Amino acid sequence: MKGDATIRDSSMTWGADFFGVANLACAREAILAQGGPVIAAFPRAISIGIVLPHSIIDQLPQRATRAVAINYKHHAYDIINQRLDLIASQVSSRLQRMGFEALPIPASKRVDDDRMCAAFSHKMAAHLAGLGWIGKSCLLVTPEAGPRVRWASILTTADLSATGEPLAQRCGECRECVDNCPVQAFTGRSFRDEEPREKRYDAGLCDRYFTSLRAGDPELAVCGMCLYVCPHGKKRAR
Repeated sequence: MKGDATIRDSSMTWGADFFGVANLACAREAILAQGGPVIAAFPRAISIGIVLPHSIIDQLPQRATRAVAINYKHHAYDIINQRLDLIASQVSSRLQRMGFEALPIPASKRVDDDRMCAAFSHKMAAHLAGLGWIGKSCLLVTPEAGPRVRWASILTTADLSATGEPLAQRCGECRECVDNCPVQAFTGRSFRDEEPREKRYDAGLCDRYFTSLRAGDPELAVCGMCLYVCPHGKKRAR
């Protein structure tokens, strides 16, 4: 499409560190099961990502310290989610002015408490766009910043060119995220398209852990150890 470069350049100018476009045809059934027919009707997704502040992520082993926990929740979660949502809104408006449908998906909003999921998987979109692979932590791991990236997506009818193919996983025998999870929520299995998330990750364990942390002190209800320990993120932080 003629506007491919315009959309990408605008996204980067507005603050995105990562930009990709995914053709969603191969994942339509999974998208339909998660988000329903309105979400599944869109043929493409724009994936935008912002790298988290390494100086904050590197303090997560001291997350029981109030100042560390508050700074992480504020600057590495709330503020970056707001920045992503603003970029997604701006991109969507530009696409609409160009005559296309565009549906921004919030950076971090659960819509189904039973399944503990959003309306659409940002990680899947980034993976299909060739921006990274799904690690044993079920996080999207990028070659440039490991899993230290937050994501948002814009679903669209615009005929944008796909930016890449899904990257094969590069975790190898590494089990840092598996072994350092406080509640052992990860099984250590590598990602496979045909397998449900439950084969790799017990979201309920993770959710109950955060519930217990909030019961003690809501300000200290942070973890992020899977972000911190991943070697692909640590080496890029140096």
